[in-house]
Amino acid sequence: MHDKTVTQLAAALKSGELSSRELTSHFLQRIEKADGSLNSFITVTAEQAMSQAAAADKARADGKAGKLTGIPLALKDIFCTQDVKTSCGSKMLDNFIAPYNATVVEKLRAAGTISLGKTNMDEFAMGSSNENSHYGAVKNPWDLSAVPGGSSGGSAAAVAAGFVPAAMGTDTGGSIRQPAAFCGITGLKPTYGRVSRYGIIAYASSLDQAGPMARTAEDCALLLNVIAGHDVRDSTSVARGVPDYTETLNAPLSGLKIGLPKEYFGDGLDPEVEKAVREAVKVYESLGATVREVSLPHTHYAIPAYYVIAPAEASSNLSRYDGVRFGHRCDSPLDLQDLYTRSRAEGFGEEVKRRILIGTHTLSEGFFDAYYTKAQKVRRLIRQDFLDAFEDVDVLMGPASPTPAFDLGAKKDPVSMYLQDIYTIAVNLAGIPGISVPAGFAGGRPVGLQILGTHFAEAQLLNVAHQFQQATDWHTQLPAFAEENA
Repeated sequence: MHDKTVTQLAAALKSGELSSRELTSHFLQRIEKADGSLNSFITVTAEQAMSQAAAADKARADGKAGKLTGIPLALKDIFCTQDVKTSCGSKMLDNFIAPYNATVVEKLRAAGTISLGKTNMDEFAMGSSNENSHYGAVKNPWDLSAVPGGSSGGSAAAVAAGFVPAAMGTDTGGSIRQPAAFCGITGLKPTYGRVSRYGIIAYASSLDQAGPMARTAEDCALLLNVIAGHDVRDSTSVARGVPDYTETLNAPLSGLKIGLPKEYFGDGLDPEVEKAVREAVKVYESLGATVREVSLPHTHYAIPAYYVIAPAEASSNLSRYDGVRFGHRCDSPLDLQDLYTRSRAEGFGEEVKRRILIGTHTLSEGFFDAYYTKAQKVRRLIRQDFLDAFEDVDVLMGPASPTPAFDLGAKKDPVSMYLQDIYTIAVNLAGIPGISVPAGFAGGRPVGLQILGTHFAEAQLLNVAHQFQQATDWHTQLPAFAEENA
């Protein structure tokens, strides 16, 4: 069962071949047996999951089951989940039990899915390797000496290892697409505002977006059908109808116009990654698509702009963790100042502290206009680059990351780590959707093909990704770890 997609498992549940209790028990046993080697989960909610599975089986027996009723999945530990620890990978929230559900969690539960637990992540979603978690690094199922990517690395590793058929992640600068690429699965970052952020612990409010991670584009379409839509509790949620993303999956690609940004194929790109991506593009040409080079001239400003805007927003968002209302509180504070200072010093990890300091500096008097205002102007130029490109092409394609998964501990310099997001960050700054799909291997580690579309073009991206997966088998390949622990 661990090698089946959400679509296949849903069909087995519908036919009566499997019960949700059997399916849920199977995945829980896999997690218990093998996650000690990966560290992909922070919290496993086995008792709650089996209770939900029993309810799902009853709903199916009563004729009240939906398409996803009884399907197990996992939630990145950034989604508030009622009565379950929601830590955001941080010591600061190690003792926080969420009193309510995030909208994404509400919608998934209403659809009958079963949460097996909360997955590991870079602390407060700050990282590209999942090495910044208070609970320790996550390992990549394809190679236990490699990182799974971040910050949704726990979700990606859990899907790749066959612990769950799907998981939820969040993407602020590539944190769904990059770990999906590193772990050989499919990961979708929707348009900003397409999925409610209510109940998602904020990193950078103008960039964060939740999305599905699964084996296939078809599975992501099924999950996006559930989680997308307007939410009055989220002021950034867009009041726009939600199509059935599965309806157009099989539309032919004849006449599709693909743009290859020349800035995505320059210095720093691993030759094997480039080869895999260009081979994938040839598959699209065989399916009737045409390809041309395009330019996104402000791409090289994306990383500096992001690392001004995101830390500035993080500095503001994380100011609420002060040891007073909730979260970590230091022992025996001398006074209020000592309470604030020691609680934050003890509760936050090094990368979070670094970004808070950067953000506080850029927002301070004398630097706000020089840094933050200028970065927002650059952001507008980056967004316009994409809009101009989509005047001439339907989608853009390129690598999700300049290299395959790197070794644990290999990126000790923060700047070298930040450069891993060079192909993904601009997408968040522009607010457009993107998807990463498995497209080969480099040095035995997976390569992800990134496909980008204009705002609210998720249906087209899923169609383009699905047709590639109909013509290739990269998405069906599993790491030896998954088979060894079958």
